[in-house]
Amino acid sequence: MGQAICQAQASDGVHLFDTLSIFRHILAHLGTGLPFFRPKVIGTLIAQEQTKSYSEHAMKNQQKGFTLVEIAIVLVIIGLLMGGVLKGQELINSAKVKNFANDFRSVSSFVYAYQDRFRALPGDDAAVASHVQGGVAATTPAATLNNARINGAWNSVTQTDEAYLFWQHVRLAGLATGTPVVGNAEYIYRNADGGRVGITGDAILTAPTTPWPANFYVCSGGIQGRFARQLDTMLDDGNTQTGTVRVIADGVANQADATLLAPGNNDQQLFTVCSGF
Repeated sequence: MGQAICQAQASDGVHLFDTLSIFRHILAHLGTGLPFFRPKVIGTLIAQEQTKSYSEHAMKNQQKGFTLVEIAIVLVIIGLLMGGVLKGQELINSAKVKNFANDFRSVSSFVYAYQDRFRALPGDDAAVASHVQGGVAATTPAATLNNARINGAWNSVTQTDEAYLFWQHVRLAGLATGTPVVGNAEYIYRNADGGRVGITGDAILTAPTTPWPANFYVCSGGIQGRFARQLDTMLDDGNTQTGTVRVIADGVANQADATLLAPGNNDQQLFTVCSGF
């Protein structure tokens, strides 16, 4: 009785059914002794026991975990996806820095084009009304009009300042896009990150360690430190405290000296980048 009485060949192994388990199953269903067993009933119960064993074996196979090959494939796919995301972000950041750089080039070209056409600086032009239709001459800062400098803070909000009216003059002259309507919500020119872009002929640094002379300065605010360093490397000497491109605190009109941004520091902090021309 202790010997195996039957066996079934499966695709992945041999299943044995012992006599004891079959008899227990028979007794549980019939509730009678051996004299009343019928061969047909016993055969049916043995077949049921075999089917139950096959089902349990199949369920165990379905519950198996991933193989090492499958895990390796998943890890490779995840690595490729992460690499693609990082590369995509790098391309986006690079395009943004180029956009910032183009702002400096564009604003300076507005100045030269206007000066070449009207022999005056936009914003500082006393005869702007005769040069462009609807042009308004600046009245502040006092006694500075037509002095060959674009006076007023680069981020001035005074609508009569030369630096503020600069944008009206170049737009009415057809050199720049945007509304020429002073005070309009879209009047202020902004960079790719929404920071303000402006121009001034006044000194940005009041006590620089290294002199920084220029006819005018173009400034772009709200730029992260990591992008400010990239801009300086792209346009100048890579040092944010020297050369023609320098960095100051975000939103200020001027400060004593430029801010030095070391690699890895102040990456997320916002600054204003200014370039002298």
